[in-house]
Amino acid sequence: MNKALDIYHNQLYQEVLAHSEATGSFAEDAFFDVVTEYLLTAGEIETADRAPYLGIRGVRVDGYAGDPREVAGVLTLIIVDFRQAERPETLTATDLRAINNRARNFILRSLDPTFRDGLEQAQPAFDLAEMIATTWAVINKVRIIAISNRVLSSRVDSVPAGEINGVPITHNVWDLARLHRYVDAGREREEIELDLVNDLPAPLPALRAAVKGADYDGYLVVIPGAQLAAIYDRWGTRLLEQNVRVFLQSRGSVNRGIKTTLESAPQMFFAYNNGISATAEAVELDSDGATARLTKIRNLQIVNGGQTTASIHAAFVNNVDLSDVFVQMKLSIVDSGSAAEVVPKISEYANSQNRVSQADFFSNHPFHVRIEQFSRRVYAPSPDGSLKQSKWFYERARGQYLDARSGLTAKKRKEFDLEYPREQLFGKTELAKYSMAWAEQPHIVSRGAQRNFAAFAADVSKKWEDSADYFSESYYRAAIAKAIAWKTLESLVPKQDWYEGGYRANIVAYAIAKLAFDLRRLGRAFDFEAVWREQALPSTVREGLLKASRVVLAVLQHPEGNRANVTEWAKHEDCWRAVSKAHVDWHLALQGATIEGREASARASDGAQDQRILNGIAAQTTVVTAGKTFWQDVLRWGRERRQVSPKEVGILNVCGALPIKIPTEAQSLVALETYGRLRELGLPVELPQDFR
Repeated sequence: MNKALDIYHNQLYQEVLAHSEATGSFAEDAFFDVVTEYLLTAGEIETADRAPYLGIRGVRVDGYAGDPREVAGVLTLIIVDFRQAERPETLTATDLRAINNRARNFILRSLDPTFRDGLEQAQPAFDLAEMIATTWAVINKVRIIAISNRVLSSRVDSVPAGEINGVPITHNVWDLARLHRYVDAGREREEIELDLVNDLPAPLPALRAAVKGADYDGYLVVIPGAQLAAIYDRWGTRLLEQNVRVFLQSRGSVNRGIKTTLESAPQMFFAYNNGISATAEAVELDSDGATARLTKIRNLQIVNGGQTTASIHAAFVNNVDLSDVFVQMKLSIVDSGSAAEVVPKISEYANSQNRVSQADFFSNHPFHVRIEQFSRRVYAPSPDGSLKQSKWFYERARGQYLDARSGLTAKKRKEFDLEYPREQLFGKTELAKYSMAWAEQPHIVSRGAQRNFAAFAADVSKKWEDSADYFSESYYRAAIAKAIAWKTLESLVPKQDWYEGGYRANIVAYAIAKLAFDLRRLGRAFDFEAVWREQALPSTVREGLLKASRVVLAVLQHPEGNRANVTEWAKHEDCWRAVSKAHVDWHLALQGATIEGREASARASDGAQDQRILNGIAAQTTVVTAGKTFWQDVLRWGRERRQVSPKEVGILNVCGALPIKIPTEAQSLVALETYGRLRELGLPVELPQDFR
């Protein structure tokens, strides 16, 4: 093993242990949570539900990724291979076959009613077995994903591996080496290598579009519908642009039109459809003398046309003849160094079918920057009253915590750990989870990290457009209080005698939502500031939330209608309606832990006012620091292209007269807004990195 893998093995192990301690879960459960979070971010899966089974030798499963009826008939099982060893061990081909066979055997057993009848009905594995049996008729593909902290000698990704009763199976492995490659690259997505000769046999004729002075190459390609469907069948949503997390199902008029054309007039598809826009980091070509042909594509991302692609794949799955379907593709080759900045812009500007909202580009949203700034600046009160204060560390990008810690000396690392304790680490999807539970949306939280994040992003984006000042330091303190509530309840639930295992995340989300719902009905609000000051939940609130958790579990275990799967039942709004109607005795829990709703609104208003003042001060500081020459260049460029209004000209003239004239805070805000707009139009001058 190499040294880098040894280091990463220890980092991953420490991350798992920290998660285990923070949530009160077993190490294997923590490993499942930690690694599936990477898989969600990488686009390998869209949701991850824990459903462990270890009852019979040679039969095992640890989780699954959604109901096949909601993911185009694909059943994805996840199986864990976790070793508590000091150094990374080797995962042999024999070991891997045994791991995959255990998951295969679970499927076979699930189709046997005798096996299902012998499972404990309170356990998620029973729900999973029932789901497999009831959906088997619509399942057209099985994916088995093995996650391991051992090292496999060769890469295995979407490899065909036989079938079960005519249903094809593919194997995917995320071993230590692959996880390390993904984390080390700092990517939002794991690398994709398309071999159009050997794996997907058909090189694609391509017309090169030479663009002088541009930082990219461009090609126009016509891709057969069947080949596009085959590519999507193998790589799935990992092909979709890194900030677009959820494909809009065929409910809108555009999607219905695509479906109708594919089924009734496939030969007209090329004429009717606008095609797709895609990016890649590199391509390989050969030539037959007259035409260049793409033979390999690295890191293909469909930045516009996800609906087209997924609709064609749906037709492919339903055995629609695609032989007359062709799709035009504009392919831009953008190297990895420019991808983070250029790809989102291509995605935003290229979209011409269903307008992609700003929520789809949420990972680049200034909301994240602000929360990150708060987390690096605002000290949390010391719980024991001592002078040693700490901060909560917000990861705007996955891996920031480890990156910040890794380059430090032993002494500095100890200081860092005291300032940013690992248990006070949280990221985008965690913030979304805490916030959406308190927003009375536990059914959305239960749909998985990415779908919940998309809903949270849409809500935040709208509020940011209405008033960015809403996201003040007061908002940040409340967010930390929400994190404390979630983490506390998450650690308490497994210790209760009524808890039989499983559904913990659903229980926590619903119990918190129930508290928020009942408080709102009473015209009151939770006192987040009190939790922030104490950095802990009051004991009365803990007891109240545990009462609510028990009530929630009873509702979860008795699905209504024809829904038998608890995990899937928790994802439906009907489940939330049932919980919201249930009775919880909050009497003691609410004493001293709530405030009047009007006071909560006043606090939010005061926080927004404070934020407006801070924004003005920060803007003025940025404008003055940039200097007069910078603003003179901005004004000159805008005037030459007639892109500045008289009001903007006047303000930029003031900025260009520094230090004789000093722009006000309001003028500084306008100057920065003007600068941002001109940058989007191609303004070549740039603010220093620290002030963007």
